Amino acid sequence: MPPMNDEALSADLIYSLELTDPARHMITVVCRIENPDPAGQIVSLPAWIPGSYLMREFAKHITAIAASERGAPVGLHKLDKSSFQIAPCDGPLVVRASIYAHDLSVRGAFVDGGHAFLNPACLCLRVHGQEDEPCLVQTQPPEGVDGWSVATALERRTGEPGQFGVFAAQNYDALIDRPLLMGPLTTGEFTVAGVPHSISLCGGEHADVDRLAADLALVCAWQADLFGLPLPMSRYDFLVMVQDSGYGGLEHRDSSALICARRDLPVPSQQEVTSGYRKFLGLASHEYFHLWNIKRIRPAGLTPYRLDRENYTRQLWLFEGITSYYDDLALLRSGLLGVQGYLRLVGENLTRVYRSRGRRAQTLEDASFDAWVKFYRPDENSGNATVSYYAKGAMVALALDLELRLRTDNDVSLDDVMRALWRDYGGVGRALPAGAFERLTEELCGQSMAEFFDQNLRSTVDPPVGILLAQFGVHLQLRAAESDADRGGQAPQREGPARPWLGISMARDGEQLKIRQVAADGPAAAAGVSPGDELIAINGWRVDAANPAARFAELAVGEPGRLSLFRRGRLIELEVAPSRSPRDTAWLSLDAGADEASLNRRELWLGS
Repeated sequence: MPPMNDEALSADLIYSLELTDPARHMITVVCRIENPDPAGQIVSLPAWIPGSYLMREFAKHITAIAASERGAPVGLHKLDKSSFQIAPCDGPLVVRASIYAHDLSVRGAFVDGGHAFLNPACLCLRVHGQEDEPCLVQTQPPEGVDGWSVATALERRTGEPGQFGVFAAQNYDALIDRPLLMGPLTTGEFTVAGVPHSISLCGGEHADVDRLAADLALVCAWQADLFGLPLPMSRYDFLVMVQDSGYGGLEHRDSSALICARRDLPVPSQQEVTSGYRKFLGLASHEYFHLWNIKRIRPAGLTPYRLDRENYTRQLWLFEGITSYYDDLALLRSGLLGVQGYLRLVGENLTRVYRSRGRRAQTLEDASFDAWVKFYRPDENSGNATVSYYAKGAMVALALDLELRLRTDNDVSLDDVMRALWRDYGGVGRALPAGAFERLTEELCGQSMAEFFDQNLRSTVDPPVGILLAQFGVHLQLRAAESDADRGGQAPQREGPARPWLGISMARDGEQLKIRQVAADGPAAAAGVSPGDELIAINGWRVDAANPAARFAELAVGEPGRLSLFRRGRLIELEVAPSRSPRDTAWLSLDAGADEASLNRRELWLGS
């Protein structure tokens, strides 16, 4: 990699991202270090990517690495799983790494003949001792490929928008927080508070990008108004990989990486907000809210990022749970979702919590702390042992918002707390210490909130959301699930006898039907059913792996049935008596007889 002569294109650190062999998912990353450490330069790849709390060990994808000085080889050896020691030299030092990139997610790096998505955290070596130095990134399309463009929040130094060229980052943290999407992109643009925004779709050429831009503008504008202007960035990019199926997102400082199913995006002839499109808008809303709540309002435990080890905090519920509360609320308050639609989404989230037996085993603060080893590494017993700090965090955020409104006669809400967090911490670059959120909330409402926080963060007692919602003219009701596909949020759709419940979930494995999870308090667990068992028959009749519901329908509540299973190749017979399906499916409705005070509260909360 030759040096660049233009002064604006010179830097002590220059990275080149070369899509050397897309068909084999190979990328060559060249790092030029003008002034290497005279004692011998150490370089490494991060072991995790901020926003996804799992040790992913990105260096495992390096297939070859070598160092040179003016074309002559320089000694290099591995220090540990992620780090390399290079022999002393005068420089400039060039480190060339071949990296396998086949992680089709928002957390990794991917390239093939159709597109590329590059998280620099997975590719660009950290130059120890020079993390604060500005750097340049050279990009180029793969050889023989036409029609590709590039979208990224990196600062452009050469070329027109969409073109490959040279980009800049002010330091290593800024570099790894700005992914690049490359391929045949469809792009829409909009402006919020004078700041340019874009949405770039790879694989979404069928979508109504003008509608996407217009709808996202409403969501982003509402969030900007919530926290107050000016916006904390000079531009923002939604980078979207559109696939046959899939869902996910990862926040970045000035952009977000999203994956969605093709069917979830609107087409030009479509007017309504389908459930899939609502899901996509909620995802984009969630990641945009992180622009403030985690990327700038940051917990002390994640400040600064230590990229070679786990970074612990008990506050992930605050950053992911509160964001999960506001992502759908922003759709309502920006006019993209009606009240009934919003209450359905709240009911679905409450259903996720009520169906989690782990909420009786793990507190919300512990769920945050244990994300590294539990939430991101689930197993067959996770449903009994853990609770999601996203879902229960959103439930607690709802309870906190309503509690504050009730205690202060609507003078203070969670909106005010978020604005104060931005004013006192995120907006001035201060990390949020443990306990500061609770103290700030108490200062704003003028009352002790110790009992609320102790119960909801540090115990396994459910928040009293039903009691709180009733004072806002909203009924919370619980019913049994009507099918395995019932996600809650709706009133009962049919009348009939109670469904028999065994307390198991299953997954098809080829022609086999495997027990995936067993509820610790369910009849199947009491009978001795184990995760991993293959279910072959009920009461002597074979279970069709493609349609097991038909056979389960023959079971009756309270009547013993016989399960035939294979366990590690051995046939076993177990007797189990199904119980009634638990009432763990939530749905919300407006109280037509609510008093005037409740209606006023509801109006101020929901705008209806």
